[in-house]
Amino acid sequence: MQAPAVRHPAVAGRFYPAKPQVLTRQVDEFLAPQPEATEMVEAALGCVVPHAGYIYSGHVAGAVYRKLPARPSYIILCPNHTGRGAPIAIMSQGEWLTPLGTVGIDSGLAQAIRQACHVVMEDADAHAEEHALEVQLPFLQRQVGTFSFVPIAIGVGGYATLETLGHGLAQALKRAEKPVLIVASSDMNHYEPDGITRVKDRKAIDQMLSLDAQGLYDVIRKEDISMCGYGPAIAMLTASKDLGAQRAELVKYATSADTSGDRSAVVGYAGIIVS
Repeated sequence: MQAPAVRHPAVAGRFYPAKPQVLTRQVDEFLAPQPEATEMVEAALGCVVPHAGYIYSGHVAGAVYRKLPARPSYIILCPNHTGRGAPIAIMSQGEWLTPLGTVGIDSGLAQAIRQACHVVMEDADAHAEEHALEVQLPFLQRQVGTFSFVPIAIGVGGYATLETLGHGLAQALKRAEKPVLIVASSDMNHYEPDGITRVKDRKAIDQMLSLDAQGLYDVIRKEDISMCGYGPAIAMLTASKDLGAQRAELVKYATSADTSGDRSAVVGYAGIIVS
């Protein structure tokens, strides 16, 4: 499918404010320095950030983004919640619009990824109504300012394909003439009691902190952890290890109960930086 010239917001006014002034104020509050020292992770290669409504997970996403050094370009990986489009869908041209303005797609990097990874297919339809990637852009617009990005939506769950994608991303980035950071958009366990979710999420987080993509896949299957963006996380971890990653840091963890007070059925949110 031919990519449209501009991809318009699908969830402005629902997941985050549609009014530019309100959105700017909210994102800036999430990105504001905290009393504890916040050091930039200059060697950052990738990260995991949540994608729920900002009132629930924005503070976790902001904690990650404020520790990331600005990059001229980003690869943003997200799960495909809608089921539309190709299994691994990329957009290689055009712009994405948010209430804060437009962000251009890095066409050169997108083309390099397509050449390096045969499982990636051009398909704008997979992105048309997907929220998990869209909600990342305002953070980067406020934290970085000018940047380009490559959007990739992942609707497959097999480990071999996710690993292939990760290796392909690393191949493209090894040839890139500029530093690029990989953002994996994911929430953690869904709609179980807070205590159960925290235990399950810790098992998945431990695998990510060990940079163990296979271990993450296995524990999700074994423990029935409903982490919606495990595909993006596995691809990011695989690529980051190929690029020389040595460590991962859990920046912040929360559940929706921390905002709502309802601990009967929550969603978990983890913010992780890989370097």
